[in-house]
Amino acid sequence: MKTEKEVTTVTIKENNAASEQNKSLVRGAIEEIWNKGNYDNIEEVVSRNFIVHADTPDEEIHGPEGAKQWFSQLRKAFPDIHFTIIDQIAEEDRVVTHWTASGTHKGEFKGIPPTGKQFTVTAIDIDRIVNGRVAECWTNMDELGLLRQLGIISV
Repeated sequence: MKTEKEVTTVTIKENNAASEQNKSLVRGAIEEIWNKGNYDNIEEVVSRNFIVHADTPDEEIHGPEGAKQWFSQLRKAFPDIHFTIIDQIAEEDRVVTHWTASGTHKGEFKGIPPTGKQFTVTAIDIDRIVNGRVAECWTNMDELGLLRQLGIISV
């Protein structure tokens, strides 16, 4: 029979392994889907009931098809967009990713005509992983900074 210390050590190792797998899933999604625009395997990354929670319900993204549409629109507006992971922290079923995105505004984005201006923004995502897929995402991006860099608003 294992001692309490041995059980605790095994549990910590299992949790660390699961956390690393979850971080790897999110890192892979950022590279393959966000950066390369490879949407073919998106169903292997996000669940059927996937949802990105937004500030307003009309901006929420639902399911793999919703994610494909969002990233397709993003890539049309910013064809050279590139995401870089700054840091990641994982705990149980959550992965927190601090990232930057940079690119050039060459297509319409949320009703804003192309400006030709370059941008770099920071964001933090919290992803909840269920059965090896992202089920939910809460995101907080510096949209004000993006609008300022595109020359849409001045402060």
